[in-house]
Amino acid sequence: MLKLDARVPGGPIEQKWANARFEMKLVNPANKRKYKVIVVGSGLAGGAAAATLAELGYDVACFCFQDSPRRAHSIAAQGGINAAKNYQNDGDSVHRLFYDTVKGGDFRAREANVHRLAEVSVDIIDQCAAMGVPFAREYGGTLANRSFGGAQVSRTFYARGQTGQQLLLGVYSALERQIGAGKVTMFSRTEMLDLVVDNGRAVGIVARDLVTGAITSHAAHAVVLATGGYGNVYYLSTNAKGCNVTATYRAYKRGAGFGNPCFTQIHPTCIPVSGDFQSKLTLMSESLRNDGRVWVPKSKTDTAKHPDQIAEDARDYYLERKYPAFGNLSPRDIASRAAKEVCDEGRGVGPGGRGVYLDFRDAIARDTEERIRERYGNLFDMYERITGENPYRLPMRIYPAVHYTMGGLWVDYQLQTTIPGLFCLGEANFSDHGANRLGASALMQGLADGYFIIPYTLGDYLARLAGVNSAIASPTSSAFAASEDLVRARLDRLMNVRGSRSIDSFHKELGHIMWEHCGMARSAESLKTALEAIPKLREEFWRDVTVLGDRDSFNQSLEKAGRVADFLEFAELMCKDALIREESCGGHFRVEHQIDGEAKRDDDRFCHAAVWEYAGEGKEPVRHVEPLAFENVKLATRSYK
Repeated sequence: MLKLDARVPGGPIEQKWANARFEMKLVNPANKRKYKVIVVGSGLAGGAAAATLAELGYDVACFCFQDSPRRAHSIAAQGGINAAKNYQNDGDSVHRLFYDTVKGGDFRAREANVHRLAEVSVDIIDQCAAMGVPFAREYGGTLANRSFGGAQVSRTFYARGQTGQQLLLGVYSALERQIGAGKVTMFSRTEMLDLVVDNGRAVGIVARDLVTGAITSHAAHAVVLATGGYGNVYYLSTNAKGCNVTATYRAYKRGAGFGNPCFTQIHPTCIPVSGDFQSKLTLMSESLRNDGRVWVPKSKTDTAKHPDQIAEDARDYYLERKYPAFGNLSPRDIASRAAKEVCDEGRGVGPGGRGVYLDFRDAIARDTEERIRERYGNLFDMYERITGENPYRLPMRIYPAVHYTMGGLWVDYQLQTTIPGLFCLGEANFSDHGANRLGASALMQGLADGYFIIPYTLGDYLARLAGVNSAIASPTSSAFAASEDLVRARLDRLMNVRGSRSIDSFHKELGHIMWEHCGMARSAESLKTALEAIPKLREEFWRDVTVLGDRDSFNQSLEKAGRVADFLEFAELMCKDALIREESCGGHFRVEHQIDGEAKRDDDRFCHAAVWEYAGEGKEPVRHVEPLAFENVKLATRSYK
């Protein structure tokens, strides 16, 4: 039975993090080198954690399945990173960032974690600027800020449309410094396939070398997972093709609680699907909504017209009409549902009527094309290369797409899962964003967790191990041998099916089921349909999938098959979670629970985090709850009007 102790420290919320740090036990600097830590993932959260822990003196092993740490998916983030610096003197503060994040998440996040994130945000920018991250600057040399969805202040720091790339390069340089110093052992092209738990605590991982196919065990005093989100369960998403749920799902099957798996985010500004052949979708940064105006024709009869032929009074700037206080900077879940609504009415533009316009005509007339090019040039170039249309002359066509996942492994205030010694950072955990993440907060959370939180909380865990059970487990022990046997058996099972259907065909079919029945809009009926279809598809997968090549060699077909097999199990957990949560909140929109098209929460029954416990093969998972208390932000109906 899972024990959900959030371990939130006492005192006023402004003092909780300071109190927690003071009460944490410390590891003597001379003793830190005696402790080995495994970090799985090399993006902003994992790379920052590995570099910082090594800088402190710990013996760190870092794993990533990419060919280099700098290929982590954090590199794809575009728009910016939030921080409560108040450089614009426009009323921002730590408390306002805290409030905006709790409200933006539709009151489904733990207050204490969110406030800590807002506090730490102030230090992140100084850290990154000191490391040489080339943030945009004003004429006088001060760092520039821009607005983002869900906020009425300008607090987003950015590097044109490449913010994730530039931040990751900063993390990468810090990580490479530690690799060069011999304090981090880097395992690239290596995928974690199982978590090893012995005597109730995490003691290591089993991994596969993606070049040779060799299965190896790695022991440590603690394991840190920073492996990103599971958006690719939908097949089409803005995530890199390799992004997957395997590491966190295997940890779940070893006893880690999984929090709010149904909380997925649909991003409103993506290039629409262009055909059945497509393998992924492309994000257009939310920052574009600072200057671009979102609209569709008022009349269905105008949808086929060239946009220049549609008069101003025949255009419906629906976000500005429905949400005048926030307009085009409405939060992602609200903007996405509004786009779907006008397209469902038959007023969508482009092929299949699945698109809305993001128009820069007025911004170019006001600020000149040169100024717009300075702000967004690389994004405009990317759009033109993909669509063949010039967004300086024609409005962009955009439509919502799967982007981010707010669900993840449940963690307490110290970022530790329900398995002692297993920590989880960044998008892989559930902790900070509730039911909807505000734009520009993903990079903030990743760096906060990696640079500023895990060094304290992991040290506290290791200090408490001393004298009790501080000896590192042996990779040749029975626990590791049993995990290796399970990994090999699973790989053999995949190789031995020898069916007739491709892996992608199963993944595509699963994605269609999830998008249609557990996507932007969900209902009891649609979710029950999905819960009937997914087990049947999973059975067919294990009966008729074809995996090419050999097990013990370079085999991308086998890699993909393992990840899709996990998606086929995890998708069922997502739908179960969505079915039981009979309310609408953030990105979880149940069509039965709405008021005039807006989400209708049920705080009496669902003001909690849902945490799922694996009960064994073929058994129903067990749902637990962590009640959420709102003592510093009034629990209220969210409004952006």
